Amino acid sequence: MLAWGPIVPRRIKLPARYQVLITRTGRAPFSFSFSPLAPLFFLLTLVLWGGLTFYLLRSAERAQALEAEVRALSHQVRELSGALVEKEQENQALAEKAAEMLERLDAFETELKALRKRAGLKVEEKKAQDEPLGAGRPADTGELFAALEARIQAMQKELKGEVAPALDRTLKREAATPRGWPLRVRSYIASGFGVRKNPFGRGYEFHDGVDLPAWYGTRIYATAPGRVVEAGWSRIFGRYVKIDHGYGYQTLYGHMSRIAVRRGQYVKRGQVIGYVGSTGRSTGPHVHYSVYVRGRAVDPRPYLSWRVAGR
Repeated sequence: MLAWGPIVPRRIKLPARYQVLITRTGRAPFSFSFSPLAPLFFLLTLVLWGGLTFYLLRSAERAQALEAEVRALSHQVRELSGALVEKEQENQALAEKAAEMLERLDAFETELKALRKRAGLKVEEKKAQDEPLGAGRPADTGELFAALEARIQAMQKELKGEVAPALDRTLKREAATPRGWPLRVRSYIASGFGVRKNPFGRGYEFHDGVDLPAWYGTRIYATAPGRVVEAGWSRIFGRYVKIDHGYGYQTLYGHMSRIAVRRGQYVKRGQVIGYVGSTGRSTGPHVHYSVYVRGRAVDPRPYLSWRVAGR
């Protein structure tokens, strides 16, 4: 008959120590005893030693791999540092070149303003916010050169589109302006421009030029380039020459002893056009010199100097 009930585990009692007996042939046997915990301690020590050895080997391999990575990164850092130094040197050279170009542009702009004044154009001072380059100059070298190129193009457009044509007209007008004495010998103004006492009788008369005394036969020179519009005889001026210089300027040379040009002829500044005499209404050898601006006689004295007054 079977009976069911709770199973009570049987306690296993380990001996306190184990004894091992070893016998040897021809010799006395010997024995030794050990605690049952000794093998366990040995096995535990062996496992720990093996685990520690494996961990140290894996750590050494990982350290070697990390060292290789560090060496590669160090090489890359050195290469990048060298490239950065080269780039900084290149940027520095470009910045110095841009600064040099900026100085040249400033000088050119100053000359451009002078040309505008010479051409009679209005000169406006640029405001700070209108300047493409200034205190707030772009730090990027590419942007800096782009701003310089834009400024150069603006100056070229201004020079070609406005300044050059106006300056050309100004230079032509200045070239057509009578300048200097019609004589190249020492002389003086014997009779000036304006109302004077009549040298041939009573009363006063208007003298529309200046009288410059010189020896008979002295050469007379054109004071500006132009075309001879009159060359002949006049009751007042005797033998005379009248030149149209353009831009409203005309000059007249009177009382010549001989005329050296003909009507319609183009003459240059400083070209001989005749010789001093005393023909016409004259009291002695001299050249009567008149300057006309848009058909009106003006005082020739400012035009006798190398620089015309007011220009």
